[in-house]
Amino acid sequence: METLRELSRNHILGNPIRLGIMLYLLPREKVLFRELLQVLEVTPGNLDSHLRALEKAGYVEIYKVFADRPRTAVRITEKGAEDTGKYLRALKNVLNSL
Repeated sequence: METLRELSRNHILGNPIRLGIMLYLLPREKVLFRELLQVLEVTPGNLDSHLRALEKAGYVEIYKVFADRPRTAVRITEKGAEDTGKYLRALKNVLNSL
């Protein structure tokens, strides 16, 4: 029961879109904003809002890359990777106990 309480208290990763962002970022060095839009099928404003919440929590870094034109890229932080791993392990423990 304690694990379930911990999961419900995580307002950042408890959101399905933010969890989806983190799961997509985990195995990748960086992802372009446009790629996340296509994968998650959300609006630009919605994605921006979720990324800002993750950035505020210290889970991602948002920065510009310059190629033929400026683009927005996102990378997961060490804290983001660790907390996502903990969240997933806790979720697995709850599911295994059912």
